[in-house]
Amino acid sequence: MFDRFREFLNQLPGVGENGDIAEGDPRVAAAALLTHVMDADGERTDDERDMLKRLLGDVYGLEGSELATVIKAGEAADREAVDLYAFTSVLDRHLDREGKFEFVGLMWDMVFSDGALHEVEDNLVWRVAELIHVERDQRIALRQAAQVRAGMAAD
Repeated sequence: MFDRFREFLNQLPGVGENGDIAEGDPRVAAAALLTHVMDADGERTDDERDMLKRLLGDVYGLEGSELATVIKAGEAADREAVDLYAFTSVLDRHLDREGKFEFVGLMWDMVFSDGALHEVEDNLVWRVAELIHVERDQRIALRQAAQVRAGMAAD
């Protein structure tokens, strides 16, 4: 599912030899948004932390210190951000239509990693989807697919 998405993202700016991350790195934007979703309900669980690592690792082919660097940069960027646009504008520029759908699917996977859907998480995914031009019907279909993957009944 993520092969085309991963291939595209691996061509983008990344972590340099000295560990610096290029400005506007879509991996950091993705990590920041996924971190924002993880923290949206006010509680960060081990399942959510594991999901963040798994999603970023699977999609970007990251592991070890490189994965930790991207997560740390995403968390810092999320703490410093005043809005979502700094991250969504990066993803909107760098992802094609299918990549945008896949990213919204990742957000839903993060939402359901703790076994519950909170209103603030739903609203956050809705806002991000709108900012990266993912239509309502597609966003809902992606939510339902993520609910099934999480073993929850789709609404």
